[in-house]
Amino acid sequence: MMTNKLTDQNSLVSEKQIQHQLQQFIDGFPSIVLKKSATIGDGIRKYDNTEVKNNILYYQNEIGRGLKVEKFVPASGAATRMFKHLFELKEQLETGKSLDLNDSKTSAFFSNLTKFAFFKELCDIHPAAANIDIDNLSDTLALEIIDSLLTSKGLNYGNLPKGVLKFHLYEDEVRTPLEEHLFEAAHYGMDKNRHCAIHFTVSPEHQSIFKELTQSTVPVFEKKYDVKYDITFSTQKKSTDTIAVNPDNTPFINDDGTHLFRPGGHGALIENLDDLDAEMIFIKNIDNVTVEDRSEDTTTYKKLLAGVLLKERDTIFSWLRKFDDNKISTNNISILENYVLNKLCVILPEDYPQLEFNKKKDLIYTILNRPIRVCGMVKNEGEPGGGPFWAKNNHNIFSLQIVESSQMDHNDYQQQTLINGATHFNPVDLVCYTRDYHGNNFNLKNFIDPETGFISHKSKNGRQLKALELPGLWNGAMANWSTIFVEVPLSTFSPVKEVNDLLRKEHQL
Repeated sequence: MMTNKLTDQNSLVSEKQIQHQLQQFIDGFPSIVLKKSATIGDGIRKYDNTEVKNNILYYQNEIGRGLKVEKFVPASGAATRMFKHLFELKEQLETGKSLDLNDSKTSAFFSNLTKFAFFKELCDIHPAAANIDIDNLSDTLALEIIDSLLTSKGLNYGNLPKGVLKFHLYEDEVRTPLEEHLFEAAHYGMDKNRHCAIHFTVSPEHQSIFKELTQSTVPVFEKKYDVKYDITFSTQKKSTDTIAVNPDNTPFINDDGTHLFRPGGHGALIENLDDLDAEMIFIKNIDNVTVEDRSEDTTTYKKLLAGVLLKERDTIFSWLRKFDDNKISTNNISILENYVLNKLCVILPEDYPQLEFNKKKDLIYTILNRPIRVCGMVKNEGEPGGGPFWAKNNHNIFSLQIVESSQMDHNDYQQQTLINGATHFNPVDLVCYTRDYHGNNFNLKNFIDPETGFISHKSKNGRQLKALELPGLWNGAMANWSTIFVEVPLSTFSPVKEVNDLLRKEHQL
């Protein structure tokens, strides 16, 4: 039995939840069972130019009829990992090691300093940054520049969220990722009244920074693009925190005697998503943006995904109404079996043929009556990210799933063969429909596969610990949604995982 001190420290996490989480550390999580990778024609759809235009038109017509859309942007991540190499370099220089300009990341950063959108601000703080001679760069100057960029002595970028950092340099302005998302929304996420709703999930300590930035930039973008923005924010709910444990699975005790709770990962955001009232929701990470001149594909394919979703929604809803009107015959069931397999990519369980008619109806109805998501998939060219697979969910049904490497069994030869053969990866490019055919919002928590969490290894104050990650937002948290994968071009995927990514063409004019 846990102590009262534990539940008092974080009263939003119940005693029952804590006991369950502690047991999960002991039991672990099963690996996802993969049947095959999703490929073009076998789980991933590919559309030609005519089909792209037709789907976009379908979406635009639905907007004209009053479709309520919103953009959901996970933006809580700090930029610390983006500057991992510079932090390591800073530590080396502080301990007396000399600058190694043969290191490709180091030389790329200092050689191209003038190309970064934050360069002018950096020079305002440290004027010597404006005249770097890379061949004669001293350790002292390199350390001073890094400090001026990363620490509170200067821009403090190492402690700020990615969403407010200066990413892109234009002729007459500098833009942050948040501002690029404002631009994007004005081009594919606008309702018939030219209103753009965008919801950012942020860390509590950064919420004021985001609000200050939107207050100064939204009026400018509204005037520039003739739109009206509705910007909202939320933070990850404390009730979704998870308890941390020592390597031996006993609760981790902080120096003040309290138990350590940690945020449960991006899967906790399913509750934030559940709170939105829009019919259709675009989901895209905060750092996956590009400069305006290169955004045409992003706009085109976001609209394509939306059109594909709305067409499928209308087909599904028409069938569900037949169920309600008791108009499902034996012949209808046969048609639906093919639809579920070939369009929704759900493999019915082995015992399905032996089920009586009404039980077949009930199962098909359940498969149809759930949230819908259409996910863009990019050809695998070595970029990081989960992959699209036919995988088994917690109802022992194989369907399309986005599976992360940490969820896979890499020790199983057959499973590893499937992993190695994956042709596409997940760029986090989703469009979701979260209402049922009566117009009521689904309770999204009812569609989570709880067995798809995972355990990660962290540290605090030099002490090792194990952390519990909830089923990922686009992984196990959406495991029981209707899922459609669509190929989108690599040009729609331009994340900034480390600072030198800003030197790629996607982030330069």
